Amino acid sequence: MVGLNNINLETDFVNVAIQSLMRVTRLRDFFLILENYQLCKSPIVHRFGELTRKMWHARNYKGHVSPHEFLQAVKTCKKWSQICQHSNPVEFMSWLLNKLHKGLMGTSKKNTTTSSIIHECFQGQLEVVKEIINPDNTTTETCRMPFLLLGLDLPPPPLFKDVMEKNIIPQVALFNLLNKFDGETVTEVVLNLSSVARMRYRITRLPRYLIFHVGRFTKNDFFTEKNPTLVSFPVKNLVLKDYMLKKYDLIANVVHDGKPEEGIYKVFVQRKSDELWYEMQDLHVGEILPQVVALSEAYLQIYEQHVLQVRGELNH
Repeated sequence: MVGLNNINLETDFVNVAIQSLMRVTRLRDFFLILENYQLCKSPIVHRFGELTRKMWHARNYKGHVSPHEFLQAVKTCKKWSQICQHSNPVEFMSWLLNKLHKGLMGTSKKNTTTSSIIHECFQGQLEVVKEIINPDNTTTETCRMPFLLLGLDLPPPPLFKDVMEKNIIPQVALFNLLNKFDGETVTEVVLNLSSVARMRYRITRLPRYLIFHVGRFTKNDFFTEKNPTLVSFPVKNLVLKDYMLKKYDLIANVVHDGKPEEGIYKVFVQRKSDELWYEMQDLHVGEILPQVVALSEAYLQIYEQHVLQVRGELNH
């Protein structure tokens, strides 16, 4: 359990994304072996692998690692040329996973055309039914869409206060947010002044590692607003029985503390060898209770799947 340096006090959003991915055993094991990607030409792939080997080195007695070389490779991308400008870990993780996948294309020993360790770990699939309602007619389209992260929509926070004149902090269960993907719940999207799209999503394939993104931030022309709603979620045994009988355990939970524009990101991660939980904020690493994890303002989560002993189901 090693910390990461925060470059210019602006790269906490990178650090929590890296620490979260380092708890994904299958991904970590792949990048610990240089031979798996030594023919790859992507600097991002090699610097990510180098950072993985540094963080998991058996003789790292410092207790921390600098991600400087990795960040230098990230800065070569136009999107992240100003890496030291504060951003959010969801946007960065989505970009990084896609960048690693593209860099590894053609270097996998299992499949040299379309597969990569990124898709093997994180890619699932949705069935999307899109009903477009116009004044003149209604059309329906159905398609299959791959995903690496699943976005969860929080309900709007209440505008009133309690009798003590304190803001009420609402709470919602993770299972309620997952209703969005039951194939029946309708999500409306306004396309323009005269047409609306009614979207229905259904999970058709779950990945080995499931990444949730809780939509806490809303941007407008003047400021960014943060939704304080707490999401109640299980740390162990998240059973998605309505979605193909899979069970998951939480391995990483990124939270945001403070105001939207001024706050900091930290991550709670589990060390599997002793099943203890740790809080990691840049160089700070400290043990915490599992109850603290469950009471946090979850923003980005990674769950790991394990096999349910169900009659007739093949082992994953």
